[in-house]
Amino acid sequence: MKRRVVITGMGVVTPVGNNVNDMWENIKDGVCGVGELTLVNKNDHKIKIAAEVKDLNFEDYVVKKKVKHNDRFANFALIAAIQAYEDADIHKDEVDPDELGVIVGSGIGGLQTYENEFKRAIEKGFDKVSPFFVPMTISNLAAGNIAIELGAKGICSSVVTACASGSNSIGEAFKNIRDGYTTMMIAGGTESCITHLGIGGFTSLTALTHSNDPSRASIPFDAERSGFVMGEGAGIIILEELEHAKKRGARIYGEMVGYGATCDAYHITALPEDANGAIRCMNVALKDASITPKDIGYINAHGTATTLNDKCETLAIKNVFHDCMDDISVSSTKSMTGHLLGASGAVEAIISLKSLQEGFVPPTINYKVKDPECDLDVVPNVGRKKNINYAMSNSFGFGGHNATLIFKKWQ
Repeated sequence: MKRRVVITGMGVVTPVGNNVNDMWENIKDGVCGVGELTLVNKNDHKIKIAAEVKDLNFEDYVVKKKVKHNDRFANFALIAAIQAYEDADIHKDEVDPDELGVIVGSGIGGLQTYENEFKRAIEKGFDKVSPFFVPMTISNLAAGNIAIELGAKGICSSVVTACASGSNSIGEAFKNIRDGYTTMMIAGGTESCITHLGIGGFTSLTALTHSNDPSRASIPFDAERSGFVMGEGAGIIILEELEHAKKRGARIYGEMVGYGATCDAYHITALPEDANGAIRCMNVALKDASITPKDIGYINAHGTATTLNDKCETLAIKNVFHDCMDDISVSSTKSMTGHLLGASGAVEAIISLKSLQEGFVPPTINYKVKDPECDLDVVPNVGRKKNINYAMSNSFGFGGHNATLIFKKWQ
């Protein structure tokens, strides 16, 4: 018998707030997190803007020595996990450490450390790189550091599916609890690659926006969109078996009921024009949740603001929800956060849970020019109150990875 899985804790580090409450209030208000590029010298790049994390004191959460010996992406994950753990009001005497697992993904890992240590190697010799080079760069150390910090002795794993990493991590954690392998999971995604190589690589790939105007840069579904804005951050949630959560008197944010994962098996970066992989992924998630398309009230779209992604995602949504499109609100909160790559799905899962909890659909901001090929209700510029019982969150990643999560309002 499948067990029910609920969310009892949440934590974030984002360009629009470094805790869930601040982020959510800014998301509701349509605050744009895109601004001047400061983490690298903007004069070295055509792209002058990014969605950077701001005003975060790492040492408020993590001791100085650990901050120094972690890459930025791992510190983001650790901070968000500590927030989620505290938010869930977990007391170690209530939790069997063997029944507490961690699955946290990152699409790229410690890119800043790669750059810094390669520069050191060229200047001083390759034998002079930091002894922390390897543990600072490998993607699984976000999960590893969380497990060490919080004493989680169950499964500890890292999903690497590019921009679907956060969603796939949450989906796999969900299955571990639902199918009886464990009781509690710490899951999500993290990313920090606003670096010279990160900006340069995505620029060469023609994935980043042409615009350096923050108000016309991250503009999903807008006819003038030209690419995404690089963002950074982390999102972590605590998933828990329902009866265990009830027994310890945990606050419940929502229930996770469905997960879909498919592959396009088509191209390393491009989506197939028929959007078959995304269509199948949403249908798998709906079947897994034992609901129909008409039950979904809100979709947090992948919505990157790249020309092909938004067009294909629109096609996929219309294919799956064709009989009930009038009742579906679809927004891309990347219009505010930028694209957090491997962290995006996890942060957007948290936004979806808050939408269910408060009955509010966040907007797609800076939307001006309608695109007839993206004719969805994108909740333009201003969010709205709406009673939602089920919310869906989509994530798609280079390599053809597709992930869909479905959450249910807790009543």
